[in-house]
Formats: sequence, C-alpha cells, structure tokens
Amino acid sequence: MMDHPLRRPEEILAYRSLKQILKPKTLLTVGPADSVLSAARIMAEKNIGFLVVLDKGAIVGVLSERDCVRRVVLTGKSPEATLVADIMVRDVVTTNLEGTFVDCLRLMHAHGIRHLPVLDKDKVVAVISVRDLLREAVEHHAKVISELERERMTMLTSTA
Repeated sequence: MMDHPLRRPEEILAYRSLKQILKPKTLLTVGPADSVLSAARIMAEKNIGFLVVLDKGAIVGVLSERDCVRRVVLTGKSPEATLVADIMVRDVVTTNLEGTFVDCLRLMHAHGIRHLPVLDKDKVVAVISVRDLLREAVEHHAKVISELERERMTMLTSTA
C-alpha cells in the first residue's frame, strides 16, 4: 500500500505555516523620508508593487503602487517632492512566521489587502502576497493530483 504523505496536518495546504511556504527572496524597503519617486523607481526596477517602510529597523508603514498613483499622481502632487511618510499606510496588518496559509488568506480578505509583511518577533523578514499564496495552492494541488494518479495506476496494475 502507498504511504500517504499528505495526511500529516502540516502538509495540508490550509495548515502550512509561512516557514514552509516562504521562498527566499530579498526584502525591499524604503524609509519614510525617501521621496515617492525613489520608491516608485525601486518598485519599477524590481517589478514589484509593494514596499515596507522601515525607520531604524522598525516597520512604520507600507507603500503600494496604488498608494503612489491615488495619493500623488491623481492629486497632482510632485513625486520628487512628496515623502513616503506623507502617503504611506501607517496602520499595517502583519502576520508572523507561525501564521498559516489560511490565516494569511483570512487576514487579506478581512482587510481587503494583497500583501502581508511577515514578522519574526518584531523584525520584518518577508512579505507574502496573494500571488505567493496562489502559486503555493497551484503547486500543492499539482502534487495532490500527481499522487492520486500514481495511486490510481498502482491500483490498476495490481488488479490486472
């Protein structure tokens, strides 16, 4: 009989912790005194839409492309003269490394957000996005389908 690696709770997608999900990547940040233009350049160069705002290593806000467009471009402000502190979101929703896949989805849905800074103690170590969670779900379901197909073939060949 085939062993069932997906029976352990930590391997069920909804219960997977961020420690299991997060892929190593560089955390990109800006400071509150940086210009919106410099933040937008970082986002454009790195092809991302979200930055964590740190002041002396502590999270003080977050900034998205949407914030830049709505609070600067559409109001006619100068991106060079506007500081990140003037438009950043200060009431930041975060999670920690022990948070699970489903915890992140619930938080994002409840707050209408697409990115969650991930904390280890009080230090930001990563950002997880809806796209990251979707990728994880697709990979997980591909693995489940593959295992079911393998099990089905084992059953078919053992009865022949």
